[in-house]
Amino acid sequence: MMWPGVNFKGLRIVVDCAHGAAYKVAPRVLQELGAEIIPLAVSPNGRNINEGCGATHPQLMGQTVKETGAHAGIAFDGDADRVVFADETGTVVDGDQIMALIATTLQAQGRLKGAAVVATHMSNLGLETYLAERGLSLIRTSIGDRYVTERMRADGYNVGGEQSGHIILSDYATAGDGLLTALHVLETLATQQKPASQVLQVFKPLPQILRNVRLCPSLLTHPEAEAVVAQARTLLGTTGRLLIRPSGTEQLLRIMAEGSDETTTREVVDAIADALLLCAKQGVA
Repeated sequence: MMWPGVNFKGLRIVVDCAHGAAYKVAPRVLQELGAEIIPLAVSPNGRNINEGCGATHPQLMGQTVKETGAHAGIAFDGDADRVVFADETGTVVDGDQIMALIATTLQAQGRLKGAAVVATHMSNLGLETYLAERGLSLIRTSIGDRYVTERMRADGYNVGGEQSGHIILSDYATAGDGLLTALHVLETLATQQKPASQVLQVFKPLPQILRNVRLCPSLLTHPEAEAVVAQARTLLGTTGRLLIRPSGTEQLLRIMAEGSDETTTREVVDAIADALLLCAKQGVA
C-alpha cells in the first residue's frame, strides 16, 4: 500500500475505465482499499476504447453517480494517464481543481516543492488566483504534458499537469498516472469526510470560452485583426486572459478567453473570430 492506514471503507465510487488500460487494476485496487465500486466501461474488445465513456466523455460517469447515489466518480481515459472526477451531484471536476486540491494538501503537509504548480496556458485563471492567495505560484508552459514534465524536472517541482486531467506527481512517477492521482484525491475525500462537492470544487473558475476557426494563422498579423485583438485585451482587462494559438496538427486558430463576465468574454471571442473570417473573405493571407 502506498499510504499505510488508508481506508476507503464507506465510500461508494463510480469507476469508468473507458474500456481501456485500467479496466481491471483500478476497480481491484479501490476494492482492496475498502471502497464500494460501481464499474463502468470495463469490457474492452479492442475497438470500444473511449467510446462514449471515460475521461473524454465524462457525462456517463456523472449521470451514473447521480443515479446510484455514489459519493463520487472517477473516469480514466483509454491509456489511464488521465483522470477526471465527478462530485456527488454528478458535476464533472477537471484537472485544474485536482491540481489545486493536491497542491494545497501537500502544502499543508510541508511536501509541496518549490511552492508552485506547473500547468499549461490552458489552465483556468481561477487556479492561478487561488494558488496566489495561498502564497503559491502557477508556472505556465506550452500546451502538452511533455512541456509540463520538462519544466518540473528542470526546476524540481513535484506537482503539475493539464486541465484535461493529466496530472504528474513526480514524487511517485515520471509521467501521468490516473490511478495514482485518484488515490491521492480519494485519500483526501476519505480523510475529510465531507461531500465531494466541498472537497473537489476547490475554487471558482472564471468563465472560459473556446472557439476554433479554420483559418491560416498568418491572418493574425493583418491590421484589422490586430486591432480587434487589442480591443479584446482591453475589454478583458487585468482580470481576464486571452490566448490565440495555431493548432499543431490542423490549419486552425484556437481562440481562448477568460474573464469575470461570461457575456463579455464570449463576445470577445466571437468578435475576434468574426474579424479573422472577414479578413479571410477579403482574400487576406
